[in-house]
Amino acid sequence: MVRGSDTSPHPSLNKGEAMRILGFQKKWAKLDKPTFTTFRYPRRDRDWEVGELVKVVVKPRSKDREYLGYAEIISIELDHMEDISDDTARQDGFSDAKDMVAWLRKTFSSNDRWVFCYPMNKLTLRWEGRKK
Repeated sequence: MVRGSDTSPHPSLNKGEAMRILGFQKKWAKLDKPTFTTFRYPRRDRDWEVGELVKVVVKPRSKDREYLGYAEIISIELDHMEDISDDTARQDGFSDAKDMVAWLRKTFSSNDRWVFCYPMNKLTLRWEGRKK
């Protein structure tokens, strides 16, 4: 059960510590599964950590944002785009690895440096509380 609104802290957080948002641009089918993966480039401020609880939100920077619940990061693997198989891309919601590359290019303004040079974190998450 999710406590309160999307601003409610999880009981395991330290006092004053806010749960970070893991945003998605669309409601991918994978978000309906008990565990799901997502690829993220490392953050400059503080990268994701195993055991971290995050708020899962669709369109987080929009007035149409949708809070789905909170999930725990249960594993992190470092991958380069050229190492991602069609099967892995399909598990992440794409038709194949080429489709994933096209989406990344669109998202990062066709900047192949971002798509191919920098490693990505493959986050595996498990739902801990889902909004009904």
